[in-house]
Amino acid sequence: MEKIMIPPLDSNAAEVIKNNWAKMDKPLHSLGKLEEMVEKYAAMTGTALPDKIKSAMLLMCGDHGIAKYGVSAYPQEVTMQMINGYMRETAGSNVMARHAGADVFVIDAGTAFDLSAMPKVHQEKVAWGTEDFTQGPAMTVEQAEKALKVGMKVADECIDKGYNLLVTAEMGIGNTTSTAAIVSAFLGLPPELTVGRGTGINDERMAIKRKVVADGLAKNQPRLGDAMDILCKVGGYDHAGLAGMILAGARRRIPTMVDGVNATAAALLAYGLEPACADYMLCSHLSAEISHAKMLEVLRLTPIVDAGMRLGEGTGASLAIVILQMAINTYKELYKRGGMHA
Repeated sequence: MEKIMIPPLDSNAAEVIKNNWAKMDKPLHSLGKLEEMVEKYAAMTGTALPDKIKSAMLLMCGDHGIAKYGVSAYPQEVTMQMINGYMRETAGSNVMARHAGADVFVIDAGTAFDLSAMPKVHQEKVAWGTEDFTQGPAMTVEQAEKALKVGMKVADECIDKGYNLLVTAEMGIGNTTSTAAIVSAFLGLPPELTVGRGTGINDERMAIKRKVVADGLAKNQPRLGDAMDILCKVGGYDHAGLAGMILAGARRRIPTMVDGVNATAAALLAYGLEPACADYMLCSHLSAEISHAKMLEVLRLTPIVDAGMRLGEGTGASLAIVILQMAINTYKELYKRGGMHA
């Protein structure tokens, strides 16, 4: 991977917004996080606030070799079923993205299925799913780099088309198991503190899931905090694609709205590869998964919404886009209408 050069935030742009908020006819800081969101967005982009956020939701799809152990409440075939739903625009992710005004781009970064007959799917398959990480690394270094570049490529294409907000989304049965392994390896935490219920698994499957993570960590011995090593040994192609997307956005001063626990694991990997990219992240919501808050502490991100959600697929991010657009609209309208005091 080439060195990613990420520009510093535009502190002057943020200061202008902050000073204008302080002059508006309302109690000081009374809009709380809404004010901070607008300031942060301005600092990231370094340009005038847009009238309309143009959001590109990159829905990275990848299958996981450890799914065969029954770590999810659903079989691996559901990955394919969900992608069919995305194509029909009937999935919850589509519905919420539509309400948020986000365009959804489905990318096959590494599913175990042949999606070549689906012309609307971006065909970027690195491999037919990851390897079983209880037996060895999930992917090679070359595959990890290729998957990162998939995310960077699609993100750059969207930015070239005028999108001013990237949005994370993912699909792949077994991905919360991979996420738990990533968090354990990155933060040095035992599986008991990182493995969550995911798709709503029962206690029996929970025990299996924890064992799979423990076995994977013991077999591969990923280096603490080493993002590339962790990605190769226990990560997924969905994680890698999203990490590449975040890096590409930061390089071009385009913010990323990060969704739930799986997307945040990808954000953690991107941060490990280039820490400055965290300056260009917005955290959409607090997932009900137990490892999410731990990752947000490392990334120094504050969730916009806490609604007890754990669906993934960009749904929490869609909710936050609506709030961000409202915050920008409120600022611009108050400013335009002269809702200011001396």
